[in-house]
Amino acid sequence: MTETAAPQTRRERFFFTQPDIPDEVNEYTQAVLERHKREGLELAVRARWIAMAIIAVFLVLINPAWEVVYYHFILALVALNGWFIRRAGRVGQSGLELLLLFLDLLIMTLGMLVPNPLSEDVRPLAMQYQFDNFQYFFLILAGGTLAYTWRTVIAIGTWTAGMWTVGWIAMWWFATPIPGLSEQVTRAFAGYPDVAEFMKPDSVMPSLRIQEAVVFMIVAVTLAFSVRRFNRLLLSNASLERERANLSRYFSPNVVDQLSQNDEPLKQVRNENIAVLFIDIVGFTKFAADRDPYSVIELLRGFHSRMEAEVFRHNGTLDKYLGDGLMATFGTPISGDRDASNALACARSMVQVLEQWNAERKRAGEPEIQAGIGVHYGPALLGDIGANRLEYAVIGNAVNVAAKLEGLTRDFGVKLVISSDLRDQVIREHISELECLEGLELRSDQGVRGVDGRMDVWTL
Repeated sequence: MTETAAPQTRRERFFFTQPDIPDEVNEYTQAVLERHKREGLELAVRARWIAMAIIAVFLVLINPAWEVVYYHFILALVALNGWFIRRAGRVGQSGLELLLLFLDLLIMTLGMLVPNPLSEDVRPLAMQYQFDNFQYFFLILAGGTLAYTWRTVIAIGTWTAGMWTVGWIAMWWFATPIPGLSEQVTRAFAGYPDVAEFMKPDSVMPSLRIQEAVVFMIVAVTLAFSVRRFNRLLLSNASLERERANLSRYFSPNVVDQLSQNDEPLKQVRNENIAVLFIDIVGFTKFAADRDPYSVIELLRGFHSRMEAEVFRHNGTLDKYLGDGLMATFGTPISGDRDASNALACARSMVQVLEQWNAERKRAGEPEIQAGIGVHYGPALLGDIGANRLEYAVIGNAVNVAAKLEGLTRDFGVKLVISSDLRDQVIREHISELECLEGLELRSDQGVRGVDGRMDVWTL
């Protein structure tokens, strides 16, 4: 698709038509370039068809004669060639696309300079230049800015100016003037040599032809730099979209929106009360010991994708994957007024999702998956850690307690263990519906390994 390591001769040949390739073309950027090129071609071709239709009607209005059919034929060729260009268009260098683009300009040039074979008028060939048809080339140039790189836009300007110049030189060199016609004009405007020169039917007026080519090239170069600037903005926007997509892997959509609107919100190290959730597959090591590695990986992907979806659905942050489990936080990087409630609702939804998944696995003859979930609410330290490679970290007692509560699910043989601190915070958040607290059983004065002192916990 994009050009890499092309031979030197090929690079020289397409100097004006090489695509704008960023230093690092990744899959995401490539997709953006593809989409931009495809959308640009669609717009350019549709605009061309509309323009050709308008011109066809306009020609009939200014010249209601059968000879206009010849120009309709030229317009139809240009419209058809646009369809071929749309089919051949792609990101990177395409010899076929460049050939069709060159053919586009050649059709336009010949259609303007070759006398109409259906016309019965006898006029000098040089008069073909006096109809101001050159302005129609601007339609092709304008369409090119919608789909092509700045180099290709300059190529359109260069090729057009070159064809137009070759055309008037060839006409001046090979055309046979009508005898006596120019002399009659000279006599008619005797005493007005400038007017006589302008009115001569056999004159191609080189100064005007050169002016047309120069102005067209100036416009082409100006538009080319506008296209180049737009493409840079496009790639910059693609990078921002990629960064946003990367954020969406870790944060819920509403948090991504807030992060994208704030300036460097993660760099401030602070101490916050947050909810921390750990979930882990029970007995995974034994489960995976005698199974095919690929099937184990597929199992983990299915598990992680389902649990991750619940984290994001409840406005949580995916802190990290932990092999056969994950850690999620609620209230990071920006705290809310329902962090504890969201964490508990997420944990209960995880339980329901696992039950549904196990029902599907049972119907498919696969073993059920059991998981333990621990949730705690308390203080944690938030901020970037690392030197050259930064990582947003959540550390502190809240993380340690939540991890230990998840391990406690094995001892109690339950699916969910939460701390009293989390339950109390849920109540303090003034949630009108407290269904998420239903079914929880108090286990008072429990000793938790790795946690100083004893604590009250609630199990499901």
